Amino acid sequence: MKFLTITMFDVAKAADIAAASDKLMASPPPGYKLLAQYVCLAPPFPGVPPNTMVGFNISEVDSAEAMSTVTYPIMLAGATIHRAPILELPVAAAAEVEKKYRG
Repeated sequence: MKFLTITMFDVAKAADIAAASDKLMASPPPGYKLLAQYVCLAPPFPGVPPNTMVGFNISEVDSAEAMSTVTYPIMLAGATIHRAPILELPVAAAAEVEKKYRG
């Protein structure tokens, strides 16, 4: 299943977060595949506290255990993590997919 992950952390924790992330991604756990990773250059939505960095990534995860193996060390380093499952839609086919899932 694919997930959108929003990671938020105080800029003072950037070195710790980067180190934890690099260590994990050098040898990701089985069942976890990072597909894309982005860092925002400006607050992406209202309410982001000052001096907070926000990153987004898209990953493919096979199990809750794989997700926890990645999430826990980054949270210990000082990040707040939010995950949402995502459904990939074919380009120009949103109406077809909506009709399919409407039942």
